[in-house]
Amino acid sequence: MINKNSRILITGHHGMVGSACIRALKRNGYQNLLGVSSNDLDLKNQVEVDKLFKKEKPVAVINAAARVGGILANDTYPYEFLLDNMLIQNNMIRYSHENNVLKFIFLGSSCIYPKLAPQPLKEEYLLTNSLEDTNQWYAIAKISGIKLIEALNKEYGRNYISLMPTNLYGSNDNFDLDSSHVLPAIIRKFEEAKLNGNSPVILWGDGTPMREFLHVDDLAEAVLFALENTFDEQIYNVGSGNEISIYQLALLIKNIVGHKGEIIWDKSKPNGTPRKLLDSSKLITKGWEPKINLEIGIKETYNWYKSTFN
Repeated sequence: MINKNSRILITGHHGMVGSACIRALKRNGYQNLLGVSSNDLDLKNQVEVDKLFKKEKPVAVINAAARVGGILANDTYPYEFLLDNMLIQNNMIRYSHENNVLKFIFLGSSCIYPKLAPQPLKEEYLLTNSLEDTNQWYAIAKISGIKLIEALNKEYGRNYISLMPTNLYGSNDNFDLDSSHVLPAIIRKFEEAKLNGNSPVILWGDGTPMREFLHVDDLAEAVLFALENTFDEQIYNVGSGNEISIYQLALLIKNIVGHKGEIIWDKSKPNGTPRKLLDSSKLITKGWEPKINLEIGIKETYNWYKSTFN
């Protein structure tokens, strides 16, 4: 049984997701928290991870550590995205099991679903068709983690769970244009262009893809909900239920930032998956719900970006 005094290990605690999980746990009275990142130890190294578990003896684990990035990073470093993520998650899942961790929460991504699957995406669509080419390496790594969790639950009766969030954003996001996701990348591009005399902003694709966005604090509440409750299935989607085109997203961010220049769409660059909306009804039926409005969330994220980088 997990309680407020339980030792809880959160990997990737300096990142957007891990730091949000720590904030949510502390707000709800959890104090015995251990954050671990790649700066503390190499999560790809079996020996180091094994020593960590034997020393700290966590009761629950939230695995928010991963090698992540947008289309460019995924397509440029396929080997690293596949290998590094499998090594990290395999070590975390294996040593959680071997050290009798009661609850393990594995965080995946909506990119695990087929590129042209019916919308909205249901959990049962996993492995029913081909993946999006540009991020298949990350997706395959996450799928292997889901299946490892499923195998443990089936063979050893574990109560481990996989949460599949949609596109996330919020404070502590990655704003590096070579490795960031679409929303933080657009914020940075508009802000830099505004400061450069409202110069034109070049965005990838044609703006038509539809995307769903979830504030990272809403995901953290879903993680907390999963930690405190028992589930009868292996995998649950975590989304806002609302979608927006990349074109409309760009206009929204442009208005929030106050950029007065032109938007140029570079149609030689890939769009990615045409539409990606999650069906999160299974988790919502259980009792979790998203609360943060997209425009309000983007304003908060933009303010965090300005206070951190300007």
